Amino acid sequence: MPPAQPSAPEYLFDDVPAPGELREIADGVQWLRMPLPMALDHINLYLLEDDDGWWIIDTGIAIGPTQALWEQIFATQLGDKPVKAVLSTHYHPDHVGMAGWLCERWQVPFYMTQAEYLSGLAFSRMQAEDFSWSSALHLQQAGYSPQQVEQARKRFSGFGNYIKPMPTAYRRLVDGTRLTIKGRRWRVVIGSGHCPEHACLYNEALNILISGDQVIPKITSNVSVMGGEPEANPLREWLASHEHFLDILPADALVLPAHNAPFHGLHARLRHLIEHHEEHLLALEEACVDTAPTAVELLPVLFKRELDDSQVGLALGECIAHLNYLHQRGQLARELNGQGQYTYRSVDDTLHLRLRRHRSELEDQPILQV
Repeated sequence: MPPAQPSAPEYLFDDVPAPGELREIADGVQWLRMPLPMALDHINLYLLEDDDGWWIIDTGIAIGPTQALWEQIFATQLGDKPVKAVLSTHYHPDHVGMAGWLCERWQVPFYMTQAEYLSGLAFSRMQAEDFSWSSALHLQQAGYSPQQVEQARKRFSGFGNYIKPMPTAYRRLVDGTRLTIKGRRWRVVIGSGHCPEHACLYNEALNILISGDQVIPKITSNVSVMGGEPEANPLREWLASHEHFLDILPADALVLPAHNAPFHGLHARLRHLIEHHEEHLLALEEACVDTAPTAVELLPVLFKRELDDSQVGLALGECIAHLNYLHQRGQLARELNGQGQYTYRSVDDTLHLRLRRHRSELEDQPILQV
């Protein structure tokens, strides 16, 4: 009989390294943290030691002390070996922010999936004038007033101010790519939903998964629909990715996430993330039984805390991701009201019965403490 797996994340350490400090996870695998200037105040980065140099996995954001911390690491903690490659799991600025600088400094190749590389180029070059009529229409249909649309227009920009110019060339990662580092094979495993083509790395010999933002132990990664693709269905891709990871990755893998801390309990965490979104889907269906609300009006169903201006955009994107999923599955009807806003109505007559059955099943399950 296989050993019982933890029902909640079990952390490898009781503490975390100071910014810029390396901590060994396994032979040839180092963990470090870099600060972020936001509520989520850190990102985990990883260094993989090869025979002739180091691979950097994710890079930190290009503001604050990140560059100085990297220089400190280069001067004191890499021994006699240079950096030989840089890899970003996905295009968000805390993961790709220093990639261009690192590749130029060391004259080394950059590894990334194609969709992430092209997305990073696009978003890093976006300017205020790129807020178009389609951007305004997307927010109007979500339930924004004309005044709120205008405020969003004034705040709109890409993330060019938060990253160094991206590398001008890259080496493409695809699902199943194998990178040989220090004689060990790291297999690329692609996830989607949080971003279009997120690269995770799995090493069978060490049983380690570098998961980026695809699997995080304490928080749930944002899964959003944005104005550039208003009919996208990223939640379908997110749920499918987690089901795929359950099929192909071992339950006892050590997970090295981009935020929080390394942990055991991969399968339990994946199931919890799936359950979390299924609960949200049911709650939205229930909220649309007797009324026909807009996405903006449905925000309190998903987010019980008060949202500040910096959080509303991502929260709305996540709400629309759930609504698009339900609408495209035929569980919610969608139509425009007199203000040009989409309203949603449940079309499932068995919803209340399903909700009662679901809640009864939850009462019989242990609660995950995360």
